[in-house]
Amino acid sequence: MSNQQIGSRSCLAAIPARNEQATVGEVVRGVMTALDCRVLVINDASTDATAAAAAAAGAIVISLPFQLGAWGATQAGMRYALRNQYERVITLDADGQHHPDQLPRLLQAHIDSGADVTIGTCPGRLSAAKRVAWAYFRFITGLSVTDFTSGLRVYGRRAIRALASREASLIDYQDIGVLILLRRKALRIAEAPTLMSARRNGASRIFSSWFTVARYMIATTVLSIARVGARERRRGLETGSP
Repeated sequence: MSNQQIGSRSCLAAIPARNEQATVGEVVRGVMTALDCRVLVINDASTDATAAAAAAAGAIVISLPFQLGAWGATQAGMRYALRNQYERVITLDADGQHHPDQLPRLLQAHIDSGADVTIGTCPGRLSAAKRVAWAYFRFITGLSVTDFTSGLRVYGRRAIRALASREASLIDYQDIGVLILLRRKALRIAEAPTLMSARRNGASRIFSSWFTVARYMIATTVLSIARVGARERRRGLETGSP
């Protein structure tokens, strides 16, 4: 299937960006070359020329009045897609680590799988520490996911609707929290292998220090326990047990 066929006005590429003026223009142009789809950059209150660089490259730009973080910016893209009736949303990072030329393959894998969300994964980029963390997260969440923090994803209409909701506004991290919410709504999650590069600028929000790693792991554990507790309470109500 050609790029022209699998990309269309029914598909939106949403790119959250904060202070990514050095790379966002190249990413936007790469996406527009790889797929025939609209590109939306959600400018997360950048203090540099991110918005101007994205617009100059041909993207639609939404500039947030204050910083919402990666998930808040991504959700703004989901709400834009829902309001404008897009069938699919592709999310990718603005820092250049995701390769736009991989998008046709990822989108095709999503279409072929029939999943509600497809995650682009690159196991080779995972450090030993990440592999240990992901094994723990698979255990605590019950999610069979190779790479929890990959922002390269394709979301279908049902997932877009779920993630544009008020309930999804309570999510702190865009990765595990999103996946737990989607699984709770019985949406299907798939994965597809893809190529990725190292981050060109800045540092990972989660793995920037041991403190942030610990905070992330604690927050995820609490979230998972809360979800399990809510599920058990629902079962008790359904069976009439205390």
